[in-house]
Amino acid sequence: MAKIILAGGSGFIGHYLHKKFTSEGHQVLIISRNKEQGHIDWNDHKALLDALEGSWILINLAGKSVNCRHTEENKKAILESRTRTTAPLNELVRKCSQPPQFWFNASGAAYYKSSEDKVMTETDYEPGTSFMAEVSAQWEQALFAHELYHTKRIAMRTAIVLGKGDGPLKPLSTLAKTGLGGTQGSGRQMVSWIHIEDYYQIIRFLAEKGDIDGPVNFSAPEPVTNTVFMKTLRQTVGMPLGLPAPEFAIRIGASIIGTEADLLLDSSYVTSERLHNAGFTFRHGTLADALKDLL
Repeated sequence: MAKIILAGGSGFIGHYLHKKFTSEGHQVLIISRNKEQGHIDWNDHKALLDALEGSWILINLAGKSVNCRHTEENKKAILESRTRTTAPLNELVRKCSQPPQFWFNASGAAYYKSSEDKVMTETDYEPGTSFMAEVSAQWEQALFAHELYHTKRIAMRTAIVLGKGDGPLKPLSTLAKTGLGGTQGSGRQMVSWIHIEDYYQIIRFLAEKGDIDGPVNFSAPEPVTNTVFMKTLRQTVGMPLGLPAPEFAIRIGASIIGTEADLLLDSSYVTSERLHNAGFTFRHGTLADALKDLL
């Protein structure tokens, strides 16, 4: 039995990782701001240090949801909720006599330039210029600050994570089932995605392989256009038609429900050269297979 530290584990990805690791018999300790019994508080540095000592894997998912209006106030909270949790973890890991062997820290596929025609890999890419690209860059700066000689650090540049009953797939599948799941915007924007089981399997693979650190794209090998994504989603739920949503309608709707239209309209064309070269095999490498499994 190994010790896993899960920071920011209250979201749907954190819940899934908790369930998977505990089912294997590992001890999972959760760091959160929720006052749930058994959780470690971010402000309790002694408890944090005790938890990190002798651990196998530290996974940090902490950060305010980006599914909100990107006002200046929310932008500040989105950025600081990531950098001001990652930086203290870096300090605590450096204080450990037996630090975590691996540190997986969330980052975003938004690190890369929005592109409809050039696929972005860890070694062949153009950096993004958007707010979320800057967030990802500063997030990783906090992760890789200072030398850590005994801990391998992996920045998880993550595409849209598809999970059962929660996350981005929940509202999208609802739209599809009600006949509103047509092409969004131009439909040409690329959608990079990953099945949540593959997200977990990549962490396991890299921790067992043990010789990879730095940025890794957590993204399935076959990104698709928005048109193909929504069509495949409709086919999976058995809805033959889907009302398209032009860009202006998406921007109006996003404003009404309090989110950002660019989360749907930006193009993310990302795959992982590093996972391919390392021999990782996706369990759900095609969108049709992933959606069939989840829906």
